Order: sequence, then structure tokens, then C-alpha cells
Amino acid sequence: MVDRKSSRATSRKEKLGEAQLQAVADLFAVLSEPTRLRALQTLQDGPASVTEIMNALGVKQANASKQLGILHQAGILSREKDGNSVRYAIRMPLVFDLCELVCNGLRADAEEKLKLLA
Repeated sequence: MVDRKSSRATSRKEKLGEAQLQAVADLFAVLSEPTRLRALQTLQDGPASVTEIMNALGVKQANASKQLGILHQAGILSREKDGNSVRYAIRMPLVFDLCELVCNGLRADAEEKLKLLA
């Protein structure tokens, strides 16, 4: 297991208030759906239309639009009308930092478990 104490900032920070905790929980709830994470990964290369995202994800248009709408409503994506289509782009790039932190933590935990099995 990863020593969580070593990853904490050395300076003490104030605890989050109820509204801040709810905002963090809401963001994590939005990011908890794999299709949304795959859409974000697709948009990491740059803005894309609903059709382009739908094709990249292999989902139906209604599902792609629904997931993109949730990400937009959460403030994670921006959207812009482009003729008859809508193009989405990353508005909150910190989501990639969050994903990297989680992936690094999971990787470290997996490596530690592997060492225990060896």
C-alpha cells in the first residue's frame, strides 16, 4: 500500500467547508462514469464535434450527447456552435491532473501488491 502520509502537503491547510466538500463530491461523481472519462481522453487531443466523439467512443449519438452535456454542465467542457454541429473542448484541464494522480496511486498500490505476491 502507498503511504498516504508521505503524499500530503507539508503545510497544514484549512479543512473544506460543506459547500466546498459538496462541489468536490459533485466533480468526482461526474468523473465516475467511464464513457465520460473516455470522452475527456478523446478531447485531450483538441476540440471535436459530437459526431467525432461519438465515432471515437463507439456509442450512439444520444449517449454521446448526454455524457457531453453532463460534462459541460459541470464546467469541465466548453461548447461552441460550428455551423450545424457543436464542438466540445476541455475547459477544466485539471481533470487530467486528477486522473494522473489516481492512476499513479493505483499503479503504486498494484506494484506493492505484486511485490507481496513475489
